[in-house]
Amino acid sequence: MSNPTTAAPVRDPRPPAVTTASRHTAKVPRNRAREWATRAPLMPALIFLIVVTQLPFVATLVISFFDWNAFRPDHREFTGLDNYRTVVNDEGLRESILTTVLLTAGVVIVSVVLGLLLALLLDRKFRGRGLVRTMLIAPFLLVPVASALLWKHALYNPEYGLFNGVLNWLGGPQPDWISDMPLLAVEMSLVWQWTPFMMLILLAGLQSRPLDMIEAARLDGAGSWQIFRYLTLPHLRRYLELGTLLGSIYIVQNFDAVFTLTRGGLDTANLPYTIYETFYNAHEYGLASAAGVLVVIGTIVIATFALRVVSSLFREEVSRA
Repeated sequence: MSNPTTAAPVRDPRPPAVTTASRHTAKVPRNRAREWATRAPLMPALIFLIVVTQLPFVATLVISFFDWNAFRPDHREFTGLDNYRTVVNDEGLRESILTTVLLTAGVVIVSVVLGLLLALLLDRKFRGRGLVRTMLIAPFLLVPVASALLWKHALYNPEYGLFNGVLNWLGGPQPDWISDMPLLAVEMSLVWQWTPFMMLILLAGLQSRPLDMIEAARLDGAGSWQIFRYLTLPHLRRYLELGTLLGSIYIVQNFDAVFTLTRGGLDTANLPYTIYETFYNAHEYGLASAAGVLVVIGTIVIATFALRVVSSLFREEVSRA
């Protein structure tokens, strides 16, 4: 009589079930490690950016609370917000603020209008368009000091400048451009330099237009002016705002043109030049630092609006895609 064989238990080849909580716990360290591995190469650049930009600004902020003159280095004392009160109540600084507003508004408005006209021209196809586009971009690529020197000596000079040479050939009056119209002279040089920037932004906006809507409007009998007014201009609104805000950020901080052309004379001293005069000529480090902090705050406010415009542009492009 044979013994009955006991059947061996059969093992399930599948791994034991893993709960949702354990899977989530296992993924969290891996995701964090992956995020740190992605961000780690950017850490040196971030540290360098903080050291180069934020630490000097913190030092400027600290100095702005002190009465500090280079001629009296041993008489530094904490004055709180007195430097800011002096900056706000200073008549010369208020005049420089007005000059800065007039300079910035004039340059931005004219640059946007000329940039729009040039963008509309370059949006059309014609022979030599690439060469024309390169030549129009060239002024923006020049170093600001070199651009101001070009206008001061090659164009504005009353004896051998190009402008007076043309007027002499036409038999007209030959003014001293910088002495007779100083603020306009500075504005013209900045308009020449910043119009290509506006042109590039608006040209990008023109090339992103929905062409099917334009073709449909033409089939319905709309003219070129109606298409521009009711289709092109509303589409370019965001790009016009972006160009205006970015141009304002840079032109508010412009120092090179004022320093090179007029040295701040003849009522052309803007805020950056006034800060330069306060710091290097009067050696009032506290006052200059307070004025610089106020300029930075104003620039940050403008930059915030610019970033909002950029983010809205990206959202529109993503929704359109």
